[in-house]
Amino acid sequence: MNVPLLDLTLQYRGISTDVMPELLTLIDEQRFILGPVVDRFEREIEEYLQVPHAIGCASGTDAILLALRAYDCGRGDEVVTSPFTFFATAGAIHNVGARPVFADIDPDTFNLDPAAAEAAVTERTRVVMPVHLFGQMADMAAFRALADRRGVKLLEDAAQAIAARQRVNGEWITTGTLGDACAFSFFPTKNLGAFGDAGMTVTNDAETAERLRKLRVHGGRQMYHHEEVGYNSRIDSMQAAVLSAKLPHLRGWSDGRRRNAAFYDQALAGIDAIQTPVVSADNESIYNQYTLRVREARRDDLAAHLREAGIGSGVYYPVPLHLQECFEYLGYKEGQFPESELACREVLSLPVFPELSEAQTAYVAETIRAFFGA
Repeated sequence: MNVPLLDLTLQYRGISTDVMPELLTLIDEQRFILGPVVDRFEREIEEYLQVPHAIGCASGTDAILLALRAYDCGRGDEVVTSPFTFFATAGAIHNVGARPVFADIDPDTFNLDPAAAEAAVTERTRVVMPVHLFGQMADMAAFRALADRRGVKLLEDAAQAIAARQRVNGEWITTGTLGDACAFSFFPTKNLGAFGDAGMTVTNDAETAERLRKLRVHGGRQMYHHEEVGYNSRIDSMQAAVLSAKLPHLRGWSDGRRRNAAFYDQALAGIDAIQTPVVSADNESIYNQYTLRVREARRDDLAAHLREAGIGSGVYYPVPLHLQECFEYLGYKEGQFPESELACREVLSLPVFPELSEAQTAYVAETIRAFFGA
Protein backbone atom coordinates (compact mmCIF):
# COMPACT_ATOMS: atom_id res chain seq x y z
CA MET A 1 0.00 0.00 0.00
CA ASN A 2 1.19 3.53 -0.80
CA VAL A 3 0.57 6.27 1.78
CA PRO A 4 2.15 9.61 0.78
CA LEU A 5 2.92 12.24 3.38
CA LEU A 6 0.54 14.52 1.47
CA ASP A 7 -1.50 14.21 -1.72
CA LEU A 8 -3.10 17.48 -2.83
CA THR A 9 -4.58 15.91 -5.97
CA LEU A 10 -7.21 14.22 -3.82
CA GLN A 11 -8.26 17.54 -2.34
CA TYR A 12 -8.45 19.15 -5.77
CA ARG A 13 -10.70 16.42 -7.16
CA GLY A 14 -13.26 17.27 -4.51
CA ILE A 15 -13.28 21.03 -5.13
CA SER A 16 -12.43 21.47 -8.81
CA THR A 17 -16.00 22.48 -9.65
CA ASP A 18 -15.76 25.23 -7.01
CA VAL A 19 -12.35 26.53 -8.06
CA MET A 20 -12.30 26.40 -11.85
CA PRO A 21 -15.27 28.73 -12.53
CA GLU A 22 -13.62 31.37 -10.31
CA LEU A 23 -10.34 31.09 -12.20
CA LEU A 24 -11.97 31.11 -15.63
CA THR A 25 -13.91 34.27 -14.76
CA LEU A 26 -10.68 36.01 -13.76
CA ILE A 27 -9.01 34.91 -16.99
CA ASP A 28 -11.95 36.21 -19.01
CA GLU A 29 -11.85 39.54 -17.15
CA GLN A 30 -8.01 39.75 -17.14
CA ARG A 31 -7.97 41.26 -13.63
CA PHE A 32 -5.07 39.64 -11.80
CA ILE A 33 -3.69 42.16 -9.28
CA LEU A 34 -5.68 43.04 -6.13
CA GLY A 35 -9.21 44.16 -7.04
CA PRO A 36 -12.64 42.91 -5.93
CA VAL A 37 -11.70 39.23 -5.63
CA VAL A 38 -8.92 40.06 -3.16
CA ASP A 39 -11.23 42.45 -1.30
CA ARG A 40 -13.85 39.71 -1.02
CA PHE A 41 -11.38 37.14 0.29
CA GLU A 42 -10.04 39.55 2.90
CA ARG A 43 -13.59 40.25 4.13
CA GLU A 44 -14.31 36.50 4.26
CA ILE A 45 -11.25 35.89 6.44
CA GLU A 46 -12.23 38.77 8.73
CA GLU A 47 -15.64 37.17 9.22
CA TYR A 48 -14.24 33.65 9.55
CA LEU A 49 -11.69 34.56 12.22
CA GLN A 50 -13.70 37.42 13.75
CA VAL A 51 -10.89 39.96 13.26
CA PRO A 52 -11.40 43.51 12.00
CA HIS A 53 -8.56 43.75 9.47
CA ALA A 54 -7.11 41.16 7.06
CA ILE A 55 -4.44 42.18 4.54
CA GLY A 56 -3.37 39.69 1.88
CA CYS A 57 0.23 39.54 0.67
CA ALA A 58 2.54 37.48 -1.49
CA SER A 59 3.60 34.80 1.02
CA GLY A 60 3.60 33.77 4.64
CA THR A 61 7.18 34.99 4.89
CA ASP A 62 6.12 38.45 3.73
CA ALA A 63 3.20 38.38 6.17
CA ILE A 64 5.77 38.29 8.99
CA LEU A 65 8.14 40.76 7.34
CA LEU A 66 5.41 43.33 6.64
CA ALA A 67 4.15 43.12 10.22
CA LEU A 68 7.65 43.70 11.57
CA ARG A 69 8.04 46.70 9.28
CA ALA A 70 4.64 48.01 10.38
CA TYR A 71 6.05 48.07 13.91
CA ASP A 72 9.18 49.91 12.72
CA CYS A 73 11.29 46.95 13.69
CA GLY A 74 14.80 47.35 12.28
CA ARG A 75 18.45 47.97 12.99
CA GLY A 76 19.24 47.83 16.70
CA ASP A 77 15.98 46.05 17.58
CA GLU A 78 15.54 42.49 18.80
CA VAL A 79 12.74 40.00 18.20
CA VAL A 80 12.37 37.04 20.55
CA THR A 81 11.18 33.83 18.93
CA SER A 82 11.64 30.05 18.72
CA PRO A 83 14.67 28.26 17.26
CA PHE A 84 12.47 25.25 16.45
CA THR A 85 10.43 26.39 13.48
CA PHE A 86 10.63 26.99 9.74
CA PHE A 87 13.43 29.30 8.62
CA ALA A 88 11.13 32.13 7.48
CA THR A 89 10.33 33.08 11.07
CA ALA A 90 13.89 34.19 11.79
CA GLY A 91 14.72 35.03 8.18
CA ALA A 92 12.10 37.77 8.13
CA ILE A 93 13.52 39.23 11.35
CA HIS A 94 16.99 39.36 9.79
CA ASN A 95 15.67 40.85 6.56
CA VAL A 96 14.12 43.87 8.28
CA GLY A 97 17.48 44.52 9.88
CA ALA A 98 16.61 43.32 13.39
CA ARG A 99 18.33 40.63 15.45
CA PRO A 100 16.68 37.26 16.07
CA VAL A 101 16.88 36.33 19.74
CA PHE A 102 16.00 32.72 20.48
CA ALA A 103 14.45 31.09 23.53
CA ASP A 104 13.78 27.40 24.11
CA ILE A 105 10.55 25.48 23.58
CA ASP A 106 8.15 23.55 25.75
CA PRO A 107 9.10 19.88 25.17
CA ASP A 108 5.50 18.66 24.98
CA THR A 109 3.94 21.16 22.56
CA PHE A 110 7.12 22.22 20.69
CA ASN A 111 5.94 25.82 21.09
CA LEU A 112 7.98 28.71 22.47
CA ASP A 113 8.10 28.60 26.27
CA PRO A 114 6.69 31.88 27.70
CA ALA A 115 9.06 31.92 30.70
CA ALA A 116 12.09 31.32 28.49
CA ALA A 117 10.89 34.02 26.10
CA GLU A 118 10.51 36.56 28.88
CA ALA A 119 14.00 35.78 30.16
CA ALA A 120 15.32 36.67 26.69
CA VAL A 121 13.60 40.10 26.59
CA THR A 122 15.94 43.10 26.89
CA GLU A 123 15.58 46.86 26.54
CA ARG A 124 16.17 46.36 22.80
CA THR A 125 13.28 43.92 22.34
CA ARG A 126 10.56 45.36 20.13
CA VAL A 127 8.55 42.22 19.32
CA VAL A 128 7.93 38.78 20.83
CA MET A 129 6.87 36.24 18.20
CA PRO A 130 5.53 32.87 19.36
CA VAL A 131 5.02 30.26 16.65
CA HIS A 132 1.88 28.09 16.66
CA LEU A 133 3.79 25.02 15.50
CA PHE A 134 2.22 22.05 13.71
CA GLY A 135 -1.27 23.54 14.16
CA GLN A 136 -1.39 24.03 17.94
CA MET A 137 -1.51 27.50 19.48
CA ALA A 138 1.17 28.63 21.91
CA ASP A 139 0.09 29.83 25.37
CA MET A 140 -1.44 33.11 24.21
CA ALA A 141 -2.70 34.27 27.60
CA ALA A 142 0.85 34.05 28.94
CA PHE A 143 2.31 35.77 25.89
CA ARG A 144 -0.29 38.54 25.96
CA ALA A 145 0.52 39.18 29.61
CA LEU A 146 4.26 39.13 28.81
CA ALA A 147 3.88 41.66 25.99
CA ASP A 148 1.77 44.00 28.09
CA ARG A 149 4.09 43.72 31.07
CA ARG A 150 7.25 44.39 29.07
CA GLY A 151 5.81 46.94 26.64
CA VAL A 152 6.55 45.00 23.43
CA LYS A 153 4.46 44.01 20.43
CA LEU A 154 3.05 40.49 20.20
CA LEU A 155 3.19 39.00 16.69
CA GLU A 156 1.73 35.54 16.16
CA ASP A 157 3.36 33.31 13.56
CA ALA A 158 0.35 31.21 12.63
CA ALA A 159 1.65 29.99 9.28
CA GLN A 160 0.68 26.43 10.25
CA ALA A 161 -2.36 27.17 12.39
CA ILE A 162 -5.13 29.11 10.68
CA ALA A 163 -8.32 28.76 12.76
CA ALA A 164 -6.69 26.72 15.52
CA ARG A 165 -8.42 27.51 18.81
CA GLN A 166 -7.53 27.95 22.46
CA ARG A 167 -9.66 28.41 25.58
CA VAL A 168 -8.67 31.56 27.51
CA ASN A 169 -10.56 32.55 30.64
CA GLY A 170 -13.27 30.05 29.75
CA GLU A 171 -13.82 31.35 26.19
CA TRP A 172 -12.53 29.94 22.92
CA ILE A 173 -10.34 32.26 20.87
CA THR A 174 -8.69 31.67 17.52
CA THR A 175 -5.40 32.61 15.94
CA GLY A 176 -5.15 36.35 15.43
CA THR A 177 -7.32 37.29 18.40
CA LEU A 178 -4.86 38.14 21.20
CA GLY A 179 -1.79 39.15 19.21
CA ASP A 180 -1.19 42.70 18.01
CA ALA A 181 -0.88 41.09 14.59
CA CYS A 182 -0.88 37.56 13.22
CA ALA A 183 0.79 36.15 10.10
CA PHE A 184 -0.67 33.32 8.01
CA SER A 185 0.76 31.30 5.16
CA PHE A 186 -1.32 29.88 2.31
CA PHE A 187 1.51 27.75 0.92
CA PRO A 188 -0.12 24.80 -0.89
CA THR A 189 0.63 22.29 1.89
CA LYS A 190 -1.18 24.31 4.57
CA ASN A 191 -4.69 23.39 5.76
CA LEU A 192 -5.89 26.33 3.66
CA GLY A 193 -3.49 26.33 0.73
CA ALA A 194 -3.31 28.34 -2.48
CA PHE A 195 -2.14 27.17 -5.91
CA GLY A 196 1.21 28.85 -5.23
CA ASP A 197 2.59 31.30 -2.70
CA ALA A 198 0.25 33.59 -0.76
CA GLY A 199 -0.03 34.96 2.75
CA MET A 200 -1.96 37.30 5.01
CA THR A 201 -1.51 39.46 8.09
CA VAL A 202 -4.47 40.18 10.36
CA THR A 203 -4.61 42.81 13.08
CA ASN A 204 -7.04 44.42 15.48
CA ASP A 205 -5.52 47.86 14.92
CA ALA A 206 -6.72 50.11 12.07
CA GLU A 207 -3.48 52.11 11.91
CA THR A 208 -1.40 48.97 11.61
CA ALA A 209 -3.72 47.66 8.90
CA GLU A 210 -3.35 50.84 6.88
CA ARG A 211 0.44 50.65 7.16
CA LEU A 212 0.37 47.04 5.98
CA ARG A 213 -1.72 47.97 2.94
CA LYS A 214 0.84 50.62 2.00
CA LEU A 215 3.86 48.44 2.60
CA ARG A 216 2.59 45.65 0.34
CA VAL A 217 2.34 48.10 -2.61
CA HIS A 218 5.70 49.87 -2.58
CA GLY A 219 4.83 52.06 0.40
CA GLY A 220 2.07 54.23 -1.05
CA ARG A 221 -1.68 54.62 -0.90
CA GLN A 222 -1.83 56.13 -4.39
CA MET A 223 -0.08 54.86 -7.50
CA TYR A 224 3.24 56.63 -8.16
CA HIS A 225 3.12 58.38 -4.78
CA HIS A 226 5.30 56.70 -2.13
CA GLU A 227 5.31 57.73 1.53
CA GLU A 228 8.00 55.16 2.35
CA VAL A 229 9.94 52.37 0.67
CA GLY A 230 7.78 49.28 0.74
CA TYR A 231 7.61 46.00 -1.16
CA ASN A 232 5.92 44.34 -4.09
CA SER A 233 4.00 41.86 -1.97
CA ARG A 234 0.45 41.75 -3.20
CA ILE A 235 -1.65 38.62 -3.06
CA ASP A 236 -2.79 38.11 -6.64
CA SER A 237 -6.41 37.70 -7.61
CA MET A 238 -6.02 34.11 -8.80
CA GLN A 239 -4.69 32.95 -5.45
CA ALA A 240 -7.43 34.89 -3.64
CA ALA A 241 -10.05 33.23 -5.84
CA VAL A 242 -8.68 29.76 -5.08
CA LEU A 243 -8.56 30.47 -1.35
CA SER A 244 -12.06 31.93 -1.36
CA ALA A 245 -13.39 28.77 -3.01
CA LYS A 246 -11.53 26.58 -0.50
CA LEU A 247 -12.43 28.50 2.66
CA PRO A 248 -15.89 26.91 3.15
CA HIS A 249 -14.15 23.50 3.23
CA LEU A 250 -11.51 24.45 5.81
CA ARG A 251 -13.40 23.41 8.93
CA GLY A 252 -14.22 20.01 7.46
CA TRP A 253 -10.63 19.45 6.37
CA SER A 254 -9.31 20.32 9.82
CA ASP A 255 -11.90 18.02 11.39
CA GLY A 256 -10.62 15.25 9.12
CA ARG A 257 -7.06 15.84 10.28
CA ARG A 258 -8.22 15.70 13.92
CA ARG A 259 -10.05 12.45 13.21
CA ASN A 260 -6.91 10.87 11.75
CA ALA A 261 -4.82 12.22 14.64
CA ALA A 262 -7.21 10.71 17.17
CA PHE A 263 -6.91 7.33 15.42
CA TYR A 264 -3.11 7.46 15.58
CA ASP A 265 -3.22 8.52 19.24
CA GLN A 266 -5.18 5.40 20.09
CA ALA A 267 -3.48 3.00 17.68
CA LEU A 268 0.04 3.97 18.77
CA ALA A 269 -0.64 4.12 22.50
CA GLY A 270 1.58 2.02 24.71
CA ILE A 271 4.74 2.12 22.57
CA ASP A 272 7.39 3.29 25.03
CA ALA A 273 9.83 4.50 22.38
CA ILE A 274 7.45 7.08 20.91
CA GLN A 275 5.41 9.99 22.20
CA THR A 276 2.33 11.00 20.26
CA PRO A 277 1.47 14.73 20.04
CA VAL A 278 0.53 16.39 23.32
CA VAL A 279 -2.44 18.73 22.94
CA SER A 280 -3.78 20.36 26.08
CA ALA A 281 -7.48 20.32 26.94
CA ASP A 282 -7.49 24.08 26.35
CA ASN A 283 -6.23 23.72 22.78
CA GLU A 284 -7.86 22.56 19.56
CA SER A 285 -5.09 21.77 17.09
CA ILE A 286 -5.66 21.76 13.35
CA TYR A 287 -2.80 19.23 12.87
CA ASN A 288 -0.99 20.78 9.96
CA GLN A 289 1.46 18.07 10.96
CA TYR A 290 1.05 15.00 13.16
CA THR A 291 4.46 14.81 14.79
CA LEU A 292 5.82 11.98 16.91
CA ARG A 293 8.82 12.01 19.18
CA VAL A 294 10.86 8.87 18.51
CA ARG A 295 13.18 8.05 21.43
CA GLU A 296 16.33 5.96 21.71
CA ALA A 297 17.92 7.39 18.54
CA ARG A 298 15.55 5.31 16.41
CA ARG A 299 13.89 8.12 14.43
CA ASP A 300 15.90 7.70 11.23
CA ASP A 301 15.54 3.92 11.32
CA LEU A 302 11.78 4.24 11.68
CA ALA A 303 11.66 6.72 8.78
CA ALA A 304 13.59 4.25 6.62
CA HIS A 305 11.25 1.42 7.66
CA LEU A 306 8.22 3.50 6.71
CA ARG A 307 9.78 4.44 3.38
CA GLU A 308 10.43 0.79 2.55
CA ALA A 309 6.77 0.09 3.33
CA GLY A 310 5.61 2.84 0.94
CA ILE A 311 4.72 5.32 3.68
CA GLY A 312 5.81 8.94 3.53
CA SER A 313 7.10 10.80 6.57
CA GLY A 314 8.95 14.05 7.22
CA VAL A 315 11.37 15.64 9.68
CA TYR A 316 10.27 19.14 10.63
CA TYR A 317 12.95 20.33 11.44
CA PRO A 318 16.37 18.65 11.31
CA VAL A 319 18.49 21.68 12.39
CA PRO A 320 17.42 24.34 14.92
CA LEU A 321 17.70 27.92 13.74
CA HIS A 322 20.37 28.94 16.23
CA LEU A 323 22.72 26.35 14.68
CA GLN A 324 22.08 27.30 11.06
CA GLU A 325 25.23 28.44 9.24
CA CYS A 326 23.71 31.78 8.22
CA PHE A 327 23.08 32.68 11.87
CA GLU A 328 26.61 32.01 13.10
CA TYR A 329 26.99 35.78 13.56
CA LEU A 330 24.47 35.61 16.44
CA GLY A 331 27.00 33.69 18.50
CA TYR A 332 24.84 30.81 19.70
CA LYS A 333 26.42 27.46 20.48
CA GLU A 334 25.21 23.89 20.59
CA GLY A 335 23.65 23.10 23.95
CA GLN A 336 22.11 26.53 24.56
CA PHE A 337 18.57 25.39 23.70
CA PRO A 338 18.56 21.71 24.64
CA GLU A 339 14.83 21.09 24.16
CA SER A 340 14.89 22.47 20.62
CA GLU A 341 18.02 20.49 19.80
CA LEU A 342 16.54 17.28 21.18
CA ALA A 343 13.32 17.83 19.23
CA CYS A 344 15.33 18.11 16.01
CA ARG A 345 16.80 14.67 16.72
CA GLU A 346 13.49 13.00 17.62
CA VAL A 347 10.60 14.44 15.57
CA LEU A 348 8.93 12.53 12.76
CA SER A 349 5.69 13.60 11.07
CA LEU A 350 3.21 11.08 9.70
CA PRO A 351 0.59 11.40 6.95
CA VAL A 352 -2.49 13.08 8.46
CA PHE A 353 -4.22 14.82 5.53
CA PRO A 354 -8.01 14.49 5.61
CA GLU A 355 -8.44 12.40 2.46
CA LEU A 356 -6.58 9.43 3.95
CA SER A 357 -8.65 6.26 4.05
CA GLU A 358 -9.15 4.19 7.20
CA ALA A 359 -7.15 1.43 5.55
CA GLN A 360 -4.23 3.79 4.99
CA THR A 361 -4.10 5.13 8.55
CA ALA A 362 -4.44 1.58 9.87
CA TYR A 363 -1.55 0.48 7.64
CA VAL A 364 0.62 3.33 8.95
CA ALA A 365 -0.11 2.38 12.56
CA GLU A 366 0.41 -1.34 11.95
CA THR A 367 3.74 -0.66 10.24
CA ILE A 368 4.95 1.43 13.17
CA ARG A 369 3.82 -1.11 15.74
CA ALA A 370 5.57 -3.87 13.78
CA PHE A 371 8.82 -1.86 13.78
CA PHE A 372 8.77 -1.65 17.57
CA GLY A 373 7.48 -5.22 18.03
CA ALA A 374 4.39 -3.88 19.71
